[in-house]
Amino acid sequence: MQASTHTDRSPSFALLEWYDRSARILPWRSPPGAPPPDPYRVWLSEVMLQQTTVAAVQPYFAKFVARWPTVAALAAADEADVMAAWAGLGYYSRARNLIACAREVARRGGFPDDEAALRALPGLGAYTAAAVAAIAFGRAAVVVDANVERVVSRLFAIVEPLPASRPAIRTATASITPDRRAGDFAQAMMDLGATVCTPRNPRCLLCPLRHDCRALARGLAETLPAKIAKKAKPQRTGHAWWIERHGAVWLVRRPDRGMLGSMRALPDDGWNAGADGHGMPPFVGDWRPAGVVRHGFTHFDLDLQLMLCAGDNLVQPLPCGPDGEFWPIDRIDEAGLPTVFAKAARLASAQR
Repeated sequence: MQASTHTDRSPSFALLEWYDRSARILPWRSPPGAPPPDPYRVWLSEVMLQQTTVAAVQPYFAKFVARWPTVAALAAADEADVMAAWAGLGYYSRARNLIACAREVARRGGFPDDEAALRALPGLGAYTAAAVAAIAFGRAAVVVDANVERVVSRLFAIVEPLPASRPAIRTATASITPDRRAGDFAQAMMDLGATVCTPRNPRCLLCPLRHDCRALARGLAETLPAKIAKKAKPQRTGHAWWIERHGAVWLVRRPDRGMLGSMRALPDDGWNAGADGHGMPPFVGDWRPAGVVRHGFTHFDLDLQLMLCAGDNLVQPLPCGPDGEFWPIDRIDEAGLPTVFAKAARLASAQR
């Protein structure tokens, strides 16, 4: 097993010793000290894990690598199939960037192995590029996610609130990032933040960095990182329309650009992050209310009124074309509906 270039008195040495004993077993990882994992698996997992928990990501990751085991296979996939497989993970721009990046990597013949070149790929920000460089290629990249922000804020007692403290956190993280085993170090920091240095009730007595932790020494551990209070999210309202005929429901394909782009969905009244819906049904018919779906997006909360109508009760026929189709209700889980519309489908099905 490789050793860190830092001394046995350094936080990185203590952390790597702890990681060798306590690393989480995750399907996209290699064991501590083992050769790096496939860059495709590292990249895919890091994209999925953005603003999403490990528990939520694991079944999606397994489904993706079973269906598309290589980046070349993902690059050749139909975009609609990828978006449907992603449904439920949220932040759907990640899925569109995933496809664009896979196609660019396939065109190049593989992932580049340095942080700057990774950063140039579609959809790879500073964090993801650093994580892939460190974990997949062993580069001494500085990897800072929310878990690392918390660990480093406490370790160095950085009291300035986020997000203004991020440059100081990055500098402090760089100061303890070892030249060797950088990937293990990055994952060790993530594991420490997820399992020991938790947001509430941190388990300081079990922490391998407790002797170096300035926040613990000052009695500040649970108060850091400091954050500016978030503004209350705006409340939006909208309507979705359930049109049923012969055991199938009318679904539309959303525009490529905008919220939930390119995904199948129920027709709606144009609600978005900045405005309520207009409330007008897409077709004249005998509509009846079926209840309200409540869903939280990143920047707003939505109350979505579901309206039902039998297809035979519409005044005009539904249009035919690539943007609309009748989908069998007993296979609605295969449609890849975004979560808000999947909730609406469950509400409608409960009333059938």
